[in-house]
Amino acid sequence: MKTKILVVDDETDLELLIKQKFRRKIRENVYEFVFAANGQEALTRILENPDTDVILSDINMPVMDGLTLLSHTHAEHPDMKTVIVSAYGDLGNLRTAMNRGAFDFVVKPVDFADLELTIEKTAEQVRQLRDTIRAIQENNILKMYVDETVLNFMTRPDFENRLLASEMVQATIVFLDICGFTALAEKMPPTDVVGLLNTYFDLVVKEFIAQGGHVDKFMGDAVMAVFRGEHHLDRAIDAALSARTALQDSKTPLPAGFDYRPEVSIGVNTGEVVSGNIGSASLKRLDYTVIGDVVNMSQRLQSAAKAGQVIISEAVYLKVKESFQCRYVDEVVLKNKAQPVKIYEVME
Repeated sequence: MKTKILVVDDETDLELLIKQKFRRKIRENVYEFVFAANGQEALTRILENPDTDVILSDINMPVMDGLTLLSHTHAEHPDMKTVIVSAYGDLGNLRTAMNRGAFDFVVKPVDFADLELTIEKTAEQVRQLRDTIRAIQENNILKMYVDETVLNFMTRPDFENRLLASEMVQATIVFLDICGFTALAEKMPPTDVVGLLNTYFDLVVKEFIAQGGHVDKFMGDAVMAVFRGEHHLDRAIDAALSARTALQDSKTPLPAGFDYRPEVSIGVNTGEVVSGNIGSASLKRLDYTVIGDVVNMSQRLQSAAKAGQVIISEAVYLKVKESFQCRYVDEVVLKNKAQPVKIYEVME
């Protein structure tokens, strides 16, 4: 990997000397040198070469000295490391340079063998720093696509050996669908559809997170959320009611000519589910999710709900009737269910 080095020094002979001493590394494309005669010029060179790795800077220069330059680079380009190369090797200059962020200090006249070792050490530090920064950025991006539950699962010591392992857990599943959005999407430009849907999802997800739930997946204009832990059923219903209110109160503007008031239909069910990675390990495509009849029932209840309704089964109603105001709706036949199911609407 090529190392780009900015040399900042007002001695005109130094450029020629460096090109001679490092001619092999330059020819082999190991080093690339850029030169500046003072600190001000160096700042311009950095703007022109943002991929600079190492700065070799003198202290005593016209226009802008090396210590002033160091203050700028340390604050504005923390991923670049500076080595002070100066005849002013007294303790005062050394301490000032280090306090301003210098990585190392080389005293003139320069021992080029020592300088090369210093460059290599500094460049390696830059690579490690940039790798760390890149890993943090990638991790932050990953968190946008992968739920915290999955990330926690990945940190287990036996993660790789448990890729296709599963466990039975008690959980509450919430399915939420934005009513009428499909018809609206047929008439709106795709970019407007995506922007509006993301805005609505953001309102909904905030309410789920506030109650300790996590989003398992987005499916078109629908969301599946999972709640586990203490009082997961109560928290899930509270989240469903809050999500309904948040969307109903949304003041998100629509493009001119469109009249639409967002409503949701929600199904909530609770019980034992299978939690684990579903997919193909050989294809390296897995989805950490929950499955089981409880999940299926939650989706069926959502399908039976009308706009603005939070629907639960009779079994769930018996568990929450003292905590939430509910009303009996009907006895309905749900898809793939042999027996009719009594359903209730959670009012508040």
